[in-house]
Amino acid sequence: MAIATLAIAELTIAEAAIAEVKDRPHVMLTNKPARFPRTGRLLRHADFERVYKEGRRHFSATMTVFYLGRLGEESVEGKRAGTPAAHGLRVGFTVGRALGGAVQRNRMKRRLREAVRMTRPVTGVAADVVINPKKSLLAADFENVLKEVSRAFGVIGQKLAQKPSGGN
Repeated sequence: MAIATLAIAELTIAEAAIAEVKDRPHVMLTNKPARFPRTGRLLRHADFERVYKEGRRHFSATMTVFYLGRLGEESVEGKRAGTPAAHGLRVGFTVGRALGGAVQRNRMKRRLREAVRMTRPVTGVAADVVINPKKSLLAADFENVLKEVSRAFGVIGQKLAQKPSGGN
């Protein structure tokens, strides 16, 4: 009798999880959690500063995206001992205290991280990207955030592809 009750309880939990996934189509149905790999992240303060000072900007309703193209051999990461040069996009996030308390700031970073993970191009230009959200990101639908991040990556790809190879 206890086994049957346990099976019914597990079935109800499974049904609830499936219903939750149907409400959120961006959630993947795999046992292995999706990762935002370390090689795809912008980690060092110097890299953030370089993107801010030398890079370009793209504005949208819920975020400002700073970006700077990288040349293969001139990558700062490639010069560190034991670290291979990163290919593709490296993305970092900055959320200032003016945007809210720790809970709101962390929620913004989680939403952006998931949107980047889902829309990030696998191949393409090598660039460092820093995303600064605006307060309106908290109220925006996740689908809109996905569209804006995807559009920003498209603009970055276009702008860096048409940029002459002599300058950076």
